Amino acid sequence: MDDYPLLDVFLTMLYLFLWVMWFFLLFKVVTDLFRDHSLNGWAKAGWLVLVILLPYLGVLIYLIVRGRSMHERDEKLAKDSEAAFRNYVREAAASQGGSGGSDHVNDLAKLAELRDKGALNPEEYERAKAKLLA
Repeated sequence: MDDYPLLDVFLTMLYLFLWVMWFFLLFKVVTDLFRDHSLNGWAKAGWLVLVILLPYLGVLIYLIVRGRSMHERDEKLAKDSEAAFRNYVREAAASQGGSGGSDHVNDLAKLAELRDKGALNPEEYERAKAKLLA
């Protein structure tokens, strides 16, 4: 441990952290490029070539030029995902007996009432109940 001072350990950890952060930014830029529907193919190819050939400068330029719209696209994607999830939950709850299930209960109650009044015989009641529950 004497041949590798503590300051060098901290600097190595800092360099490793910066290297990981740069890779994170690089992947974020590339995924943002392919997610953006406002750019045409040539613009995407140009940005990609810039980011690959001049990686540090390319990522920095991309963040300066398109950083705000990058954030707006992330925000829109999060809102769309949340809306789709909420819609899915509503549909699943309705199909599992939420608001749609109470209609079946009301229909079954009406059928039982008709059977009790004598408007339906037991066989008609069973057929209607099976049809309703199917």
